Amino acid sequence: MTTAPSPDAPTTQTYYDRFAAGYEAERHHGYHRLIDELELELVRKHGAGRDVFEAGCGTGLLLREAATFARSAVGLDLSRGMLGPARDRGLRVVQGSLTDVPLPSSSFDLVYSMKVLAHVPPIERAVAELARLVRPGGHLLLEFYNPYSLRYLAKRLAGPGHIAAGTTENDVYTRYDTVARARAYLPLELELLGVRGVRVVTPTSKVFALPPVGRFFSWAEHAACDAPLLRHLGGFLILIARKRATAGS
Repeated sequence: MTTAPSPDAPTTQTYYDRFAAGYEAERHHGYHRLIDELELELVRKHGAGRDVFEAGCGTGLLLREAATFARSAVGLDLSRGMLGPARDRGLRVVQGSLTDVPLPSSSFDLVYSMKVLAHVPPIERAVAELARLVRPGGHLLLEFYNPYSLRYLAKRLAGPGHIAAGTTENDVYTRYDTVARARAYLPLELELLGVRGVRVVTPTSKVFALPPVGRFFSWAEHAACDAPLLRHLGGFLILIARKRATAGS
């Protein structure tokens, strides 16, 4: 299930360059902070004391925190506009595409990608490239957008969000994948260990405007993210995979 940009839409790189100026608005509290926390819990679990790589690091909000507990932290993004603030934060970042990362194979113990893979059309190639970067026995955290979620329903009802002057969410390619479809993108050397659902029960980010309501939904999201009967309903699905130590193991 995909939404394709119009023929005269900006390229993905241009889209995110335009997005960069306002990207961090509202990102440090409430709904967006909750989403970051649920993602960072997994990054910390698999990346503490290890070499980590963020594919699609944007302005470096997650990478900045990963760098505090990882042995080393490197990020990549397609957008020069996004990478400007990341470099200003003193982070180690490179510009490039997820389908052709300019770094050696087996360089990292953990590779993670949040809010990015849904916007990459050659998805199998991108996942294979990220798997190439991981050392045998290392982990990947790969986040996809879920069509069977309250988030997807809210997006359909509300219409495309505003990104910048003359640009909306409709101007970038977006794919929605079920767990089964996302799992099929994994190359044979990757073993799926689990799934975390993010934004399972939150109907709209606006509920966090009221602190008591926001605290309830924060508690509910933490309770639901790994619950077997609920996690597959997350608006964001994080696949937790491990690279096999040896072929066929």
